Amino acid sequence: MTGIGIIIGSTRPGRNGAAVGQWVYEVARQRTDAEFELVDLLDYKLPHLDEMYPPSMGQYQQPHTLEWANKIASFDGFVMVTPEYNHSTSGALKNAIDYLYNEWNNKAVGFVSYGSVGGARAVEHLRLIAGELQMADVRSQVALSLFTDFENFSVFKPNEFQRDALGTTLDQVVAWSQALAPLRGK
Repeated sequence: MTGIGIIIGSTRPGRNGAAVGQWVYEVARQRTDAEFELVDLLDYKLPHLDEMYPPSMGQYQQPHTLEWANKIASFDGFVMVTPEYNHSTSGALKNAIDYLYNEWNNKAVGFVSYGSVGGARAVEHLRLIAGELQMADVRSQVALSLFTDFENFSVFKPNEFQRDALGTTLDQVVAWSQALAPLRGK
């Protein structure tokens, strides 16, 4: 069965990402075409990148890196839930991505973002990063507005059409994850 990791890309206290990630997971787990797992960066204590060798060498030394590498390697594709901070993604998500290389290769990725303009600029940066990591980023994305999908900018109440956008994104992530399986030797 195709395994998809839903990564909550914010570790900030009071973050909206936990509610958004839980929503993505609740919608996704109703599907039968893949297995979904919620991956919260708070559960992985990744300090600012502290490996001696570049991730492309795969010579991880730190226990936290090995734990993170094993988790990411276990998936065939991803949905990254990202806030938009200063026209980009969160530092925590970027740091977590930067720890690894081969574990991301030949896997699909879709994005669910949130912010004042739906997190669109964060996703633009993540698409560039995905290309460097040899990931296939899917076209569809979910862009949640702090003005219309949250009450008082903090209580998550997505508009119904966002569920349709999420369904399309999940369709594409699962399809591309399956299509890339031969490149991963599966």
